[in-house]
Amino acid sequence: MEALPSLLPGRKMKFEGRNILAHGMAGMKRNALPGLALWSVALLLILANQLVPSARAAFESVAGWKVRYGFAYSAMTTALFGGVVPFSFLLVTGRIRRGRGAPELAFYLLFWAYKGIEVDLLYRLQSRLFGDQGTFGIVLRKVLVDQFIYNPLWAAPTAALVFMWKEDSFSFRALRSRLGMEFLTFSVPVTLLSTWVVWLPSVAIIYCLPSPLQIPLFDVVLCFWVLVLSFISKT
Repeated sequence: MEALPSLLPGRKMKFEGRNILAHGMAGMKRNALPGLALWSVALLLILANQLVPSARAAFESVAGWKVRYGFAYSAMTTALFGGVVPFSFLLVTGRIRRGRGAPELAFYLLFWAYKGIEVDLLYRLQSRLFGDQGTFGIVLRKVLVDQFIYNPLWAAPTAALVFMWKEDSFSFRALRSRLGMEFLTFSVPVTLLSTWVVWLPSVAIIYCLPSPLQIPLFDVVLCFWVLVLSFISKT
């Protein structure tokens, strides 16, 4: 999964100085504890699937829905876990600016529905290229492609652009004024460094699961991650 910019309305990514490594390391330290909590949740879900019969039955049902509905499942559940749940939290805590509720909700729904399909495509492609087994070598190859090719070359820059556009009240003119070499050479690298601490282990755990369960676990981790951003971010 891509490194995400701040998901809160009105929040700008502000980096003082020019030391990418220093700012990236600061972000990694800030995200280390939330990351540990997310990894623990993911690992507990995998253990429950392996050791608890009732949990295994629930996982099998979810996997069946994923197989049956395919990309529609990915779009709907990712829109729910990445968009509706965090948006509802932001709304009830007063972090959505007045008059922005409808466009913000539409943004979250559309963006995360699309992102669910995109991530599902990535997972399917990697399964075709490397196989579905959860062996160390296969998982390692998938993680490297996910986090060091797909993420920096496509997912992180495009997500940053989309969220900057949202923070600029969906104004393309305002967005253009913020773009430049600094965006690619500073903002995106710092964002990647600060979120790799969370998503590198998370996607490694996700890729250990059978293909039908990868999107469901991704959705759970994503939901907690966006909620964590909501708690630690300042409006």
